[in-house]
Amino acid sequence: MPEEPPAQPPATASPGQQPQRIVVVPTKSVGLAVLLAVIFGPLGLLYSTVMGAIVMFVVNIVVALVTVGFGLILTWPICGVWAVVATKAYNKNLLDGQR
Repeated sequence: MPEEPPAQPPATASPGQQPQRIVVVPTKSVGLAVLLAVIFGPLGLLYSTVMGAIVMFVVNIVVALVTVGFGLILTWPICGVWAVVATKAYNKNLLDGQR
């Protein structure tokens, strides 16, 4: 019966060297973020950023009341743009180890 090799001790970082980081949180999909924001507006923006969604809910309500709904033609696409920016920033921070 062949002998098993001895178990290796876990590798440790040298003094002054950063240990390797492993990201276990999945990144967010930019395509899905845009799709949700364009279809559902501020509600879809919740996938990308909660604060952005709250801001756009308030902005959309004010704009809809002032313009009798026609202003949503401008604010709805802004949700899509905000979704792209927020998702890219989230993914960058996640991969840089800042989250």
